[in-house]
Amino acid sequence: MHLDRYSYNSSTNKANLDYEFESIGPKGTIMKVVRFLEISEGIYNLGFGDLDISTRKIKDDVITNNGDTEKVLSTVALIARDFILKHPGIILFIEGTSKAKTRLYQINISKYLEEIKQDLEIQGSRNDEWELFRKDTNYDAFIAMPRKSGF
Repeated sequence: MHLDRYSYNSSTNKANLDYEFESIGPKGTIMKVVRFLEISEGIYNLGFGDLDISTRKIKDDVITNNGDTEKVLSTVALIARDFILKHPGIILFIEGTSKAKTRLYQINISKYLEEIKQDLEIQGSRNDEWELFRKDTNYDAFIAMPRKSGF
């Protein structure tokens, strides 16, 4: 994807891997974080939101409205892609903290699906079943993994 995005930095501690970047817009500069946490062997959760600098916790229930949603989401997508490709064999679990956020992620996956499919396989969960991601289908959560050959 050749979208405008922010530069980011990564850091590692025992529990997780964080990627941080700054959202810059009408509400000022807001520190964002994408956090990968292993929830089961080889399965990582993607956490995302505003970073509380004092506690280092993610405020994932905040709607920032800093006028740069597409740039922020393209940055998160690039970070997720890089993480998956640097860790072959993992599965990345993605779910919004609300139905609205999950829908926002789905809209953006749909919008850039052809480009995403060059490197990654995306599946969606609906009715407690996983299937290859399809546009115009509502999902409750997503998983992403390196693309299988023969796709």
